[in-house]
Amino acid sequence: MSATTGALPRPVSARLAAWVGARGTLAGGAALALAICGFSLFGGLAWHASPYAIHGHHTLMAPTRAFPLGTDQIGRDLLARLIAGGRATLIVALPASMLGFLLGIAYGLAAALGPRWLDATLMRLLDAVLALPGLVILIFFAALFTPGTFTLILLLGLTAWPGLARLVRNEAIAQRGRDFILAARQFGGGSAYIARVHILRVIAPILAVNGTFLVGDQILALSGLSFLGLGVQPPMASWGGLLESGLNLIALDPWWMILPPGLMILLSILAANLIGQGLLARQDTAR
Repeated sequence: MSATTGALPRPVSARLAAWVGARGTLAGGAALALAICGFSLFGGLAWHASPYAIHGHHTLMAPTRAFPLGTDQIGRDLLARLIAGGRATLIVALPASMLGFLLGIAYGLAAALGPRWLDATLMRLLDAVLALPGLVILIFFAALFTPGTFTLILLLGLTAWPGLARLVRNEAIAQRGRDFILAARQFGGGSAYIARVHILRVIAPILAVNGTFLVGDQILALSGLSFLGLGVQPPMASWGGLLESGLNLIALDPWWMILPPGLMILLSILAANLIGQGLLARQDTAR
């Protein structure tokens, strides 16, 4: 009989390392997301400067003690505008993500649990929608309507659901032939009951992962629209709009106008993806 060593068996140690890595990724993403939300939603309580006040004698000023992130081309405090831009971005992106999330779930479940002809019809429609570039659709409709907050939420939410809808439909089809689903139907459970009580409960971890990714996608989409002048409108601030203003003056090298909003967009997307990857890794280690 061979002697045993103090090391953990490889499968156990590998699972432990994966579990620790998943927890670290999830915790890091959650901490970063909380920091961004706290800065955007409550930063104005600590920094009382107005994002609209014009300081005519301090235009295009690099960061100083009075203006920690400098000023723009007409003398507005960029720290105050970065806070206001984060608030405007989250107020649009989070409800838009929720709208797209709910639409994707409803569409996917309707296709999976409805009659075969309904599934075929909805999937052909979904294929047609997925064939169109999402950013092009957003630009087209944003150019048609005045892009207010409610309009932007609708535009982003109504274009965010197709990918999730296909995922939900495929997962629901994979579950609908299982014994407990068939038993529920035998006892008179309707499609709505089965979807709510059984299928959504089973696919909830997958929905949580994709929901976090959806938030990052919406922040990026809104920032892109604002960068093109079709998102949050001046004089209101947004991260995409601030980035566009800085890049318009790139010849003057106003790095303080470009780096902070670009970094906030990057960190927001990173936070959403870290949370999603952490949730996905935890699911893998739990199996």
